Amino acid sequence: MKLKYFNHKSNFAIGMFLCIALWSGCKKDLNLVSQDSITDATFYKTPSDFKLAANNLYNGLDRFGFEDTESDIAFNFPNSVSNGNLQPSETSDQWNSSYGYIRSANNILEKGATNTDAEVKKYLAEAKFFRAWYYWKLLRIYGGVPIITKVLTTDDPALFTPRSSRGETVDFILKDLDEAKNDLPVQSDLSSPDIGRITKGAALSLTARVALFEGTWEKFRGDANATKYLDAAVTASSQVISSGTYDLYTGSGAQSYRYLFLEPGDDSKESILDRRYARNILGHDMPYEYDGTGYNPTRKMVDLYLDKNGLPITKAGSTFHGYSTFTSEFQDRDPRMTMTMIIPGTLTNRVFFPVTKVANWPDKPQRNFNTGYILYKYMSEDPLANNSGQNGDASLFDYDRHLIRYAEVLLIYAEAVFEKNGSISDNDLNMSINKLRDRVTMPHLTNAFVTTNGLNMRDEIRRERTVELTLEGFRYDDIRRWKTAETELPQDIKGIKITGTDWATRAPYSDPSYNNKVDVNGFLIAETSRKFNPDKDYLQPLPTKEVAFYAASGHKLEQNPGW
Repeated sequence: MKLKYFNHKSNFAIGMFLCIALWSGCKKDLNLVSQDSITDATFYKTPSDFKLAANNLYNGLDRFGFEDTESDIAFNFPNSVSNGNLQPSETSDQWNSSYGYIRSANNILEKGATNTDAEVKKYLAEAKFFRAWYYWKLLRIYGGVPIITKVLTTDDPALFTPRSSRGETVDFILKDLDEAKNDLPVQSDLSSPDIGRITKGAALSLTARVALFEGTWEKFRGDANATKYLDAAVTASSQVISSGTYDLYTGSGAQSYRYLFLEPGDDSKESILDRRYARNILGHDMPYEYDGTGYNPTRKMVDLYLDKNGLPITKAGSTFHGYSTFTSEFQDRDPRMTMTMIIPGTLTNRVFFPVTKVANWPDKPQRNFNTGYILYKYMSEDPLANNSGQNGDASLFDYDRHLIRYAEVLLIYAEAVFEKNGSISDNDLNMSINKLRDRVTMPHLTNAFVTTNGLNMRDEIRRERTVELTLEGFRYDDIRRWKTAETELPQDIKGIKITGTDWATRAPYSDPSYNNKVDVNGFLIAETSRKFNPDKDYLQPLPTKEVAFYAASGHKLEQNPGW
């Protein structure tokens, strides 16, 4: 078993825990705000001090979760963001933790402001990257937010800094990333113990992500600044591509897409930024379950996969085999489909369910009653981890979560080029989307293919993005920036087809009660009566406690429209 955390995961994890202990004593919460006043008098003297302080900023990186249940491609329980029932709350973990880490980054930058040591400057660049990262986490759900660039005292008037505009917030993020990249190492220059630290490639890739997000957000709302951000997305993604530093993971042959998300894919050339884990040091929970509590793909997601010839399954001439049997809809499809969700009858090595040790659906009752689909992506093949995690020992799952990977950069490039120009050349498709298709032996996307088959290039670029990045936390942001959430989210969440198929002969779907759980075409309905208010739901409400805090002191923190 390989142990790595910055190459050796154990070393970095221990370093992070030491950093937490330095800031916050024996508390176990990894999202605590640094109590820098305890240590500043004696700290920040050496590059090692700055490195230890920077380590703390990694603790807020996203862990495995269920972000896509906020969208239309995954379901486990009714989600208030997804179904339009979100209500303002007093506090927000995202708000509090982001500003806590921003404060820590500001502190590092202040303490190193006059330091000219090249090693220290690298950690100052990490602090700038993370300041941008955490402002990005705020921007994506709130829009413009108060921009704080210094460590505030309890009586500092800047505590009541008003919200910056959306454009000002984006530009601040991009400025931090642009400055950070100049002092960050390239991936190949990292020493072995530092594998996993922030690099120039990470700064450029996040630049591309933020710029595409804002460029398309503004384009589909008629803002003239959209082109500026689309240009930035093209430029940044082009630089990552042309650097030759990264590549798609192909180390597991035809199953490389599946194994990218498990242990074999850790530290591959596709990884640009990961949330890193180490067994028995910093483990994680699995983002899947047979009983419906995990990530359950929806009908919407399943139907996006093309047939083996690159055609949508609804197109004339498609090789789609229909829904009549347990496995027919999985046949002759984009291979990423069966590397993302289990084909009924697939054996696994998970043994902690009392009724069966395999997910052998034709012989055993289907356990996921939500949509009928079970996630395969992220399902480890490590029997030790698989059969202990359910009993509360999550520390044994140690494969990394890819937060920025090279495939995303390729997709950003393709979309940004198309949205900027209204078209994309076959050459640009070959250097981006078709590399992803080559990995799974799917036909190339070309302008001729789109025209011949009456397709829409924008739709196919978006399809490719959704399929490649499915259940990695992108869909909610994508449908909001495309301004399609008002169409997509109110639709019922659906699952497998029951009526007229083999599923109608298997419990629980054979029960008469399921006759009331299907639509007119016989598809299982997992959730109905969903809604989306386009006048307010594209942004989430600011924490009401923060708004009240400003108001109590005679200041104003403007709430988002409609909230």
